[in-house]
Amino acid sequence: MRIDDFADQFTDEPGYLDFARVGPIGRTVKDEEYALSGLLGRARFGSFDLLEAQDLRVREAVAALIGFDAAQIGFQPNASQGLMHTMFGITGGVALSPAEFPSVTFAAARAAEALGVLTPQWLETDEGRVTPFTLREQLDSSTTAVAVSLVDFRTGYLADIEGIRQVIGDRLLIVDAIQGFGVVEAPWEVADVIVSGGQKWTRAGWGTGFLALSDRAAEQLTPVFSGFSATDAAEVPVDEVLPPTRGVGAFSISNADRVAEGRFAAALEQIAQVGVGAIRQRIIDATTRIIDVADEFGIAVVSSRAESERAGIVVIEPQAEHLAILGASLYNHGVTTTTRGGRLRLSAHVTTDDETIGMLRASFLSYASAINV
Repeated sequence: MRIDDFADQFTDEPGYLDFARVGPIGRTVKDEEYALSGLLGRARFGSFDLLEAQDLRVREAVAALIGFDAAQIGFQPNASQGLMHTMFGITGGVALSPAEFPSVTFAAARAAEALGVLTPQWLETDEGRVTPFTLREQLDSSTTAVAVSLVDFRTGYLADIEGIRQVIGDRLLIVDAIQGFGVVEAPWEVADVIVSGGQKWTRAGWGTGFLALSDRAAEQLTPVFSGFSATDAAEVPVDEVLPPTRGVGAFSISNADRVAEGRFAAALEQIAQVGVGAIRQRIIDATTRIIDVADEFGIAVVSSRAESERAGIVVIEPQAEHLAILGASLYNHGVTTTTRGGRLRLSAHVTTDDETIGMLRASFLSYASAINV
Protein backbone atom coordinates (compact mmCIF):
# COMPACT_ATOMS: atom_id res chain seq x y z
CA MET A 1 0.00 0.00 0.00
CA ARG A 2 1.22 3.51 -0.83
CA ILE A 3 1.60 6.00 1.99
CA ASP A 4 -0.78 8.43 0.24
CA ASP A 5 -3.48 5.75 0.02
CA PHE A 6 -2.99 5.07 3.73
CA ALA A 7 -3.37 8.76 4.56
CA ASP A 8 -6.43 9.17 2.34
CA GLN A 9 -8.54 6.82 4.47
CA PHE A 10 -8.53 9.28 7.38
CA THR A 11 -11.01 12.14 7.67
CA ASP A 12 -9.59 14.24 10.52
CA GLU A 13 -9.97 17.93 9.77
CA PRO A 14 -7.04 20.29 9.14
CA GLY A 15 -5.54 21.82 12.26
CA TYR A 16 -5.42 18.64 14.31
CA LEU A 17 -2.01 18.34 15.98
CA ASP A 18 -2.85 16.20 18.98
CA PHE A 19 -2.15 12.62 17.93
CA ALA A 20 -0.13 12.04 21.10
CA ARG A 21 -3.44 12.36 22.96
CA VAL A 22 -5.72 10.47 20.57
CA GLY A 23 -5.50 9.54 16.91
CA PRO A 24 -8.79 9.88 14.97
CA ILE A 25 -9.77 6.54 13.48
CA GLY A 26 -9.92 5.97 9.74
CA ARG A 27 -12.28 4.31 7.29
CA THR A 28 -10.69 0.86 7.64
CA VAL A 29 -11.23 0.76 11.40
CA LYS A 30 -14.75 2.17 11.14
CA ASP A 31 -15.69 -0.39 8.49
CA GLU A 32 -14.29 -3.22 10.61
CA GLU A 33 -16.22 -2.09 13.65
CA TYR A 34 -19.42 -1.84 11.60
CA ALA A 35 -18.96 -5.33 10.13
CA LEU A 36 -18.20 -7.02 13.45
CA SER A 37 -20.92 -5.15 15.30
CA GLY A 38 -23.30 -6.34 12.61
CA LEU A 39 -22.31 -9.93 13.31
CA LEU A 40 -22.85 -9.37 17.01
CA GLY A 41 -26.23 -7.79 16.35
CA ARG A 42 -27.60 -10.48 14.03
CA ALA A 43 -26.24 -13.50 15.92
CA ARG A 44 -26.33 -15.48 12.68
CA PHE A 45 -25.49 -19.18 12.98
CA GLY A 46 -21.72 -19.53 13.25
CA SER A 47 -21.07 -15.79 13.45
CA PHE A 48 -19.70 -15.95 16.97
CA ASP A 49 -16.92 -18.21 15.71
CA LEU A 50 -15.71 -15.33 13.55
CA LEU A 51 -15.86 -12.99 16.54
CA GLU A 52 -13.85 -15.42 18.67
CA ALA A 53 -11.24 -15.60 15.90
CA GLN A 54 -10.41 -11.93 16.44
CA ASP A 55 -8.23 -12.81 19.44
CA LEU A 56 -5.69 -14.76 17.41
CA ARG A 57 -5.98 -12.25 14.58
CA VAL A 58 -5.03 -9.29 16.76
CA ARG A 59 -2.18 -11.15 18.44
CA GLU A 60 -0.78 -12.06 15.03
CA ALA A 61 -1.14 -8.43 13.90
CA VAL A 62 0.85 -7.20 16.90
CA ALA A 63 3.42 -9.94 16.38
CA ALA A 64 3.98 -8.82 12.80
CA LEU A 65 5.02 -5.37 14.03
CA ILE A 66 7.16 -6.22 17.07
CA GLY A 67 8.69 -9.55 16.06
CA PHE A 68 7.41 -11.50 19.08
CA ASP A 69 5.51 -14.74 18.65
CA ALA A 70 1.73 -14.43 18.77
CA ALA A 71 1.74 -16.80 21.76
CA GLN A 72 3.76 -14.19 23.69
CA ILE A 73 1.12 -11.50 23.18
CA GLY A 74 -2.13 -10.89 25.00
CA PHE A 75 -4.83 -8.38 24.16
CA GLN A 76 -5.45 -5.71 26.79
CA PRO A 77 -8.19 -3.06 26.81
CA ASN A 78 -5.60 -0.35 27.45
CA ALA A 79 -1.94 0.17 28.25
CA SER A 80 -2.66 0.98 31.89
CA GLN A 81 -4.11 -2.47 32.59
CA GLY A 82 -1.11 -4.12 30.97
CA LEU A 83 1.18 -2.07 33.19
CA MET A 84 -0.85 -2.99 36.27
CA HIS A 85 -0.49 -6.68 35.41
CA THR A 86 3.24 -6.16 34.99
CA MET A 87 3.97 -4.17 38.14
CA PHE A 88 1.83 -6.32 40.41
CA GLY A 89 3.70 -9.34 39.07
CA ILE A 90 7.21 -8.11 39.93
CA THR A 91 9.25 -8.88 43.02
CA GLY A 92 12.20 -6.58 43.72
CA GLY A 93 13.28 -3.08 42.81
CA VAL A 94 11.93 -1.35 39.70
CA ALA A 95 13.90 1.65 38.46
CA LEU A 96 11.72 4.29 36.81
CA SER A 97 11.46 8.03 36.40
CA PRO A 98 8.92 9.89 38.56
CA ALA A 99 8.20 11.94 35.41
CA GLU A 100 6.81 8.94 33.50
CA PHE A 101 3.17 9.03 32.46
CA PRO A 102 0.97 8.18 35.48
CA SER A 103 0.04 4.79 34.03
CA VAL A 104 3.59 3.72 34.85
CA THR A 105 4.11 5.47 38.18
CA PHE A 106 0.68 4.62 39.57
CA ALA A 107 1.06 0.95 38.67
CA ALA A 108 4.41 0.76 40.47
CA ALA A 109 3.18 2.68 43.53
CA ARG A 110 -0.07 0.74 43.83
CA ALA A 111 1.75 -2.60 43.56
CA ALA A 112 4.22 -1.52 46.25
CA GLU A 113 1.43 -0.38 48.56
CA ALA A 114 -0.75 -3.45 48.06
CA LEU A 115 1.74 -6.31 48.07
CA GLY A 116 4.94 -4.92 49.51
CA VAL A 117 7.14 -7.01 47.22
CA LEU A 118 7.92 -4.31 44.63
CA THR A 119 10.09 -1.35 45.54
CA PRO A 120 9.96 1.69 43.23
CA GLN A 121 13.45 3.12 42.71
CA TRP A 122 12.85 6.68 41.54
CA LEU A 123 15.46 7.80 39.04
CA GLU A 124 17.06 11.19 38.66
CA THR A 125 16.80 12.03 34.97
CA ASP A 126 17.91 14.53 32.38
CA GLU A 127 14.70 16.63 32.37
CA GLY A 128 12.63 13.47 32.31
CA ARG A 129 14.76 11.69 29.72
CA VAL A 130 15.89 8.23 30.76
CA THR A 131 19.21 7.59 29.03
CA PRO A 132 21.78 4.79 29.34
CA PHE A 133 24.22 7.30 30.86
CA THR A 134 21.87 8.60 33.58
CA LEU A 135 20.65 5.09 34.32
CA ARG A 136 24.01 3.38 34.69
CA GLU A 137 25.01 4.98 38.00
CA GLN A 138 21.62 4.51 39.65
CA LEU A 139 21.21 0.75 39.43
CA ASP A 140 22.13 -1.54 42.30
CA SER A 141 21.94 -5.21 43.20
CA SER A 142 18.31 -4.89 44.32
CA THR A 143 17.15 -3.61 40.92
CA THR A 144 15.34 -6.40 39.12
CA ALA A 145 13.64 -4.35 36.40
CA VAL A 146 13.74 -1.02 34.60
CA ALA A 147 10.61 0.66 33.22
CA VAL A 148 10.82 3.32 30.54
CA SER A 149 8.62 4.98 27.93
CA LEU A 150 9.70 4.40 24.35
CA VAL A 151 8.71 8.02 23.68
CA ASP A 152 8.35 10.42 26.60
CA PHE A 153 4.89 12.00 26.65
CA ARG A 154 6.17 15.38 27.91
CA THR A 155 9.31 15.90 25.84
CA GLY A 156 8.80 13.65 22.83
CA TYR A 157 12.19 12.08 23.52
CA LEU A 158 12.72 8.73 21.78
CA ALA A 159 14.54 6.51 24.27
CA ASP A 160 17.57 4.46 23.32
CA ILE A 161 16.19 1.16 24.56
CA GLU A 162 19.01 -0.76 22.89
CA GLY A 163 21.54 1.26 24.86
CA ILE A 164 19.47 0.84 28.02
CA ARG A 165 19.47 -2.92 27.52
CA GLN A 166 23.25 -2.93 27.31
CA VAL A 167 23.46 -1.01 30.59
CA ILE A 168 20.93 -3.00 32.64
CA GLY A 169 22.20 -6.46 31.75
CA ASP A 170 19.81 -9.31 32.48
CA ARG A 171 17.29 -7.22 34.42
CA LEU A 172 13.79 -7.07 32.98
CA LEU A 173 13.24 -4.18 30.57
CA ILE A 174 9.66 -2.90 30.63
CA VAL A 175 8.74 -0.60 27.73
CA ASP A 176 5.61 1.55 27.72
CA ALA A 177 5.37 1.88 23.95
CA ILE A 178 2.12 3.81 23.61
CA GLN A 179 3.70 7.02 22.30
CA GLY A 180 5.72 5.23 19.65
CA PHE A 181 4.08 1.96 18.68
CA GLY A 182 3.07 2.11 15.03
CA VAL A 183 5.34 5.03 14.13
CA VAL A 184 8.76 3.97 15.45
CA GLU A 185 10.91 1.13 14.14
CA ALA A 186 12.21 0.15 17.57
CA PRO A 187 14.50 -2.78 18.44
CA TRP A 188 11.63 -4.53 20.16
CA GLU A 189 13.65 -7.69 20.70
CA VAL A 190 15.63 -6.05 23.54
CA ALA A 191 12.48 -5.62 25.66
CA ASP A 192 11.06 -8.18 28.06
CA VAL A 193 7.71 -6.47 28.50
CA ILE A 194 6.04 -4.28 25.87
CA VAL A 195 2.78 -2.53 26.66
CA SER A 196 0.76 -0.25 24.41
CA GLY A 197 -2.70 1.08 23.73
CA GLY A 198 -4.18 1.58 20.28
CA GLN A 199 -5.98 4.90 20.68
CA LYS A 200 -3.02 7.10 19.78
CA TRP A 201 -0.62 6.48 16.90
CA THR A 202 -2.19 3.27 15.59
CA ARG A 203 -5.53 5.11 15.40
CA ALA A 204 -7.62 2.11 16.46
CA GLY A 205 -9.76 3.85 19.07
CA TRP A 206 -10.17 3.37 22.79
CA GLY A 207 -10.48 -0.08 24.35
CA THR A 208 -7.52 -1.51 22.43
CA GLY A 209 -4.03 -2.51 23.51
CA PHE A 210 -1.66 -5.37 24.20
CA LEU A 211 0.83 -6.88 26.63
CA ALA A 212 3.80 -8.77 25.18
CA LEU A 213 6.13 -10.83 27.37
CA SER A 214 9.46 -12.44 26.58
CA ASP A 215 9.81 -16.01 27.81
CA ARG A 216 11.97 -14.72 30.66
CA ALA A 217 9.37 -12.19 31.72
CA ALA A 218 6.62 -14.80 31.58
CA GLU A 219 8.62 -16.98 33.94
CA GLN A 220 9.43 -14.20 36.40
CA LEU A 221 6.15 -12.30 36.60
CA THR A 222 3.41 -13.52 38.94
CA PRO A 223 -0.10 -13.30 37.44
CA VAL A 224 -1.78 -11.61 40.40
CA PHE A 225 -4.89 -10.56 38.50
CA SER A 226 -5.72 -13.77 36.69
CA GLY A 227 -9.37 -14.47 35.97
CA PHE A 228 -11.45 -17.37 34.75
CA SER A 229 -10.36 -16.66 31.17
CA ALA A 230 -6.72 -17.34 32.10
CA THR A 231 -6.70 -21.07 32.77
CA ASP A 232 -5.97 -24.15 30.68
CA ALA A 233 -9.59 -25.25 30.78
CA ALA A 234 -11.17 -25.88 27.39
CA GLU A 235 -14.45 -24.42 28.63
CA VAL A 236 -15.54 -22.04 31.38
CA PRO A 237 -14.17 -23.58 34.62
CA VAL A 238 -17.36 -23.79 36.66
CA ASP A 239 -17.50 -25.32 40.15
CA GLU A 240 -13.74 -25.06 40.66
CA VAL A 241 -11.01 -22.42 40.71
CA LEU A 242 -8.16 -23.57 38.51
CA PRO A 243 -4.58 -22.27 38.59
CA PRO A 244 -3.57 -19.75 35.91
CA THR A 245 -2.10 -20.96 32.67
CA ARG A 246 1.55 -20.35 31.88
CA GLY A 247 2.75 -17.42 29.81
CA VAL A 248 1.07 -14.18 28.83
CA GLY A 249 -2.33 -15.88 28.76
CA ALA A 250 -2.30 -15.88 32.57
CA PHE A 251 -2.58 -12.09 32.56
CA SER A 252 -6.23 -12.01 31.59
CA ILE A 253 -9.24 -11.16 33.71
CA SER A 254 -12.21 -11.90 31.47
CA ASN A 255 -13.20 -12.37 27.86
CA ALA A 256 -11.97 -9.58 25.59
CA ASP A 257 -14.11 -7.23 23.54
CA ARG A 258 -13.95 -9.04 20.20
CA VAL A 259 -15.08 -5.99 18.25
CA ALA A 260 -12.28 -3.94 19.82
CA GLU A 261 -9.82 -6.70 18.95
CA GLY A 262 -11.02 -6.54 15.36
CA ARG A 263 -10.63 -2.75 15.24
CA PHE A 264 -7.09 -3.00 16.55
CA ALA A 265 -6.18 -5.83 14.19
CA ALA A 266 -7.53 -3.94 11.17
CA ALA A 267 -5.48 -0.86 12.06
CA LEU A 268 -2.29 -2.87 12.60
CA GLU A 269 -2.70 -4.94 9.45
CA GLN A 270 -2.90 -1.75 7.43
CA ILE A 271 0.16 -0.30 9.16
CA ALA A 272 2.06 -3.47 8.25
CA GLN A 273 0.99 -3.09 4.62
CA VAL A 274 2.27 0.46 4.27
CA GLY A 275 5.28 -0.09 6.56
CA VAL A 276 6.18 1.62 9.82
CA GLY A 277 9.24 3.12 8.13
CA ALA A 278 7.14 4.94 5.53
CA ILE A 279 4.78 6.23 8.22
CA ARG A 280 7.69 7.39 10.37
CA GLN A 281 9.31 9.26 7.49
CA ARG A 282 6.08 11.11 6.69
CA ILE A 283 5.73 12.05 10.36
CA ILE A 284 9.38 13.14 10.64
CA ASP A 285 8.85 15.40 7.63
CA ALA A 286 5.77 16.93 9.27
CA THR A 287 7.49 17.50 12.62
CA THR A 288 10.44 19.09 10.85
CA ARG A 289 8.04 21.55 9.22
CA ILE A 290 6.50 22.32 12.63
CA ILE A 291 9.95 23.03 14.05
CA ASP A 292 10.75 25.28 11.10
CA VAL A 293 7.57 27.31 11.64
CA ALA A 294 8.31 27.68 15.34
CA ASP A 295 11.83 28.88 14.49
CA GLU A 296 10.41 31.32 11.98
CA PHE A 297 8.55 33.10 14.77
CA GLY A 298 11.19 32.72 17.44
CA ILE A 299 9.20 30.29 19.59
CA ALA A 300 11.50 28.07 21.65
CA VAL A 301 11.51 24.38 20.68
CA VAL A 302 12.44 22.41 23.80
CA SER A 303 12.02 18.92 22.37
CA SER A 304 14.86 17.23 20.51
CA ARG A 305 15.71 18.39 17.01
CA ALA A 306 17.67 15.24 16.15
CA GLU A 307 15.58 12.85 14.07
CA SER A 308 17.05 9.89 15.95
CA GLU A 309 15.62 11.25 19.22
CA ARG A 310 12.10 12.14 18.14
CA ALA A 311 8.98 10.47 16.81
CA GLY A 312 5.85 12.55 16.27
CA ILE A 313 5.99 15.08 19.10
CA VAL A 314 7.28 18.66 19.06
CA VAL A 315 7.24 20.65 22.30
CA ILE A 316 7.39 24.44 22.33
CA GLU A 317 7.75 26.75 25.30
CA PRO A 318 6.80 30.43 25.02
CA GLN A 319 7.67 32.87 27.76
CA ALA A 320 5.40 32.21 30.75
CA GLU A 321 3.58 35.52 30.40
CA HIS A 322 2.82 34.73 26.75
CA LEU A 323 1.46 31.20 27.19
CA ALA A 324 -2.19 32.23 27.36
CA ILE A 325 -1.82 34.42 24.30
CA LEU A 326 -0.29 31.59 22.27
CA GLY A 327 -2.95 29.16 23.47
CA ALA A 328 -5.71 31.58 22.49
CA SER A 329 -4.15 32.15 19.08
CA LEU A 330 -3.99 28.43 18.37
CA TYR A 331 -7.59 28.01 19.50
CA ASN A 332 -8.81 30.93 17.39
CA HIS A 333 -7.20 29.43 14.29
CA GLY A 334 -8.63 25.95 14.92
CA VAL A 335 -5.35 24.25 15.84
CA THR A 336 -5.74 21.43 18.37
CA THR A 337 -2.81 20.85 20.74
CA THR A 338 -2.14 19.85 24.36
CA THR A 339 -0.84 22.27 27.01
CA ARG A 340 1.00 20.99 30.09
CA GLY A 341 3.25 22.72 32.59
CA GLY A 342 3.75 25.91 30.59
CA ARG A 343 4.57 24.04 27.39
CA LEU A 344 2.57 23.15 24.30
CA ARG A 345 2.80 19.73 22.71
CA LEU A 346 2.17 19.50 18.98
CA SER A 347 2.01 16.01 17.49
CA ALA A 348 1.74 15.16 13.81
CA HIS A 349 0.74 12.16 11.74
CA VAL A 350 0.56 11.20 8.07
CA THR A 351 -2.50 13.45 7.64
CA THR A 352 -0.66 16.59 8.75
CA ASP A 353 -0.85 18.48 5.45
CA ASP A 354 -0.04 21.90 4.01
CA GLU A 355 -3.34 23.31 5.25
CA THR A 356 -2.60 22.31 8.83
CA ILE A 357 0.90 23.80 8.65
CA GLY A 358 -0.65 26.94 7.18
CA MET A 359 -3.10 27.17 10.07
CA LEU A 360 -0.24 26.75 12.52
CA ARG A 361 1.76 29.50 10.81
CA ALA A 362 -1.25 31.82 10.87
CA SER A 363 -1.75 31.22 14.58
CA PHE A 364 1.94 31.93 15.26
CA LEU A 365 1.69 35.11 13.18
CA SER A 366 -1.29 36.31 15.26
CA TYR A 367 0.61 35.43 18.42
CA ALA A 368 3.70 37.33 17.30
CA SER A 369 1.60 40.36 16.42
CA ALA A 370 -0.12 40.31 19.80
CA ILE A 371 3.02 40.14 21.91
CA ASN A 372 4.81 42.79 19.84
CA VAL A 373 2.08 45.43 20.09
